[in-house]
Order: sequence, then structure tokens, then C-alpha cells
Amino acid sequence: MGRFRLLVSEAWRSLGANLSTTFAATMTVLIGMFLLGLFIALGSWTVSWSNHVKKQLVVKVYFLPNATTQQKNDLARKLQQSPYVAAAGVKYISKKQAFDEMKRRYPELTKNLTSNPLPDSLDVTPDKGENVDRLYNSIVLPHKPAGVGKVNDGKRISHRILQVAHVIEIVFTIATLVLLVASILLISNTIRLSIFSRRREIEVMKLVGATNWFVRGPFMLEGLICGLFGSLLAVFFLVLGKAIALPSILPHLSGDTDVRALSFPLTALILLGMGLGLGAVGSGLTIRRFLQV
Repeated sequence: MGRFRLLVSEAWRSLGANLSTTFAATMTVLIGMFLLGLFIALGSWTVSWSNHVKKQLVVKVYFLPNATTQQKNDLARKLQQSPYVAAAGVKYISKKQAFDEMKRRYPELTKNLTSNPLPDSLDVTPDKGENVDRLYNSIVLPHKPAGVGKVNDGKRISHRILQVAHVIEIVFTIATLVLLVASILLISNTIRLSIFSRRREIEVMKLVGATNWFVRGPFMLEGLICGLFGSLLAVFFLVLGKAIALPSILPHLSGDTDVRALSFPLTALILLGMGLGLGAVGSGLTIRRFLQV
């Protein structure tokens, strides 16, 4: 316990005696964690939006006018058992329902119609967007079921949506890794400058018999403290930015309830953990070269 108090007091004394490097390390953590927090919020919202869009992909099965009720029920039961169909992913749309929906959405197209030209249909939702082609092929191959006139999966649109979604996920993953590596390098270099300015102090401690861990301990504790304060400041500014900027941004975003960014408390915990880890690990790794006396 006495040794721990000594490490804490030594780390605290060193932080006060080297205010410029302490400030630089803390600000570096602040900038890195603030940017990471912004990117987590934006990237997780974008990925959530792409997942939402993929859930909207459906395969539409249009029945012939002479299709019997038995044929429709048989196909619906078959599709419900398909491994490519989501749970409760088969929805029957009568021609009247389809016409009413068309009147609601496109009244100018239906005002002069004297009869209902739309067929009965099934809306079939795949278990995941990537399986839309497999679902389509399972319906039309080797031949279309009896009573079915046309099967439409909107190939061009669905493929474009999937491509955009995949690009978003890849860009988010790569950019997060790049930002993390850049933060690690930036913080490590700042801590390296702090340690370099006190290399004489380290040499003296080693010459009087201090162990590597006794020398390393205060520096790692300093890194933890700088990382903690930098992360807390980053979270504070993110909260401030959220309160100021979000009300003007929200009206322009998707209003769907399943499209959302990662929860802010979880983002804050990630930033605190990353700040602490970067501060401690950066200090511990950087000081190694100065311990060879």
C-alpha cells in the first residue's frame, strides 16, 4: 500500500512539474477521442441506416387472374418454410388492398381508371438482404409455381442498395482502424516527448538501483491520468455538441425507429476505456528504450 501511495504521489508531482507536456498529452487524447466519438456516432448511424434499407428489400409474387385460392395458400406455406424467408416474412396483398394503396400514394394515376388492373400478390421478405437473389431463384427455378404470373425482386435497385450498404460497412471499419492507429501514434509521440524531456531523471533513478517497474509505474499512471482527463473532456464536448447541434440535424435524418446511432452511454464508455488504455500502454511502451541504462 505504501508503494502504491508513493507511485501515486510521484506521478502527481511529475504531472505538476511538467505542465506543458501534461497539457499536450491530455489535449492529444481529447482530440483523438473526440474525433473517434464523432466517427462512432456517424458510422454506427450510417450502418444502422444501411441495415434498415436492406430490410426493405422484398420479392413480389404476382398471381394470374385465374389463380385459385388453393394455389395461393400452397405457395404461401412453401415460402414460410423456406430458409431464405424471414419469420412472418410472407404477406398476402389482395388486389383491392394494392389498389387502395396505389390510390393513396399515386392518386393522379388512378383517378381515371374504371376498374382495378392490379393482381393479387405476395410480399416476401428475405431473412437478410443478401439472400434476395437466393429467394428469387428458389421461387422461379426450375419453373414458376402454378398460378404465378410474374416474380419481381427489383434486381437493379436491390443490387445497388446492397453494394452501397457493403461499401458503407467497409469504409466504416477501415476508417475506424485508421483513426485508432493515428490516435495511438499521436498519443505515443506526445508521451515520448514528455519522457524524453525527463530522461536524465530516469537515468538517475536507474543508477541508484530502481527496478524497471518502479520507474515505469509513475509514467504509466501519468498516462492513465492524462488519458482519463482527455477522455472525460472529449465526452463533455460531445455532450455539448449533441445538445447544440443535434436538434437542427434530427429533422433531416431518417425518422425510422430502427435507425439509430450507438447509444451515447456506450460510446462514452468506449472512449473512456480507449483513453485509459492508450495513455497507459503508450507510456509503458514508450519508456522501454529509456530503461536501458
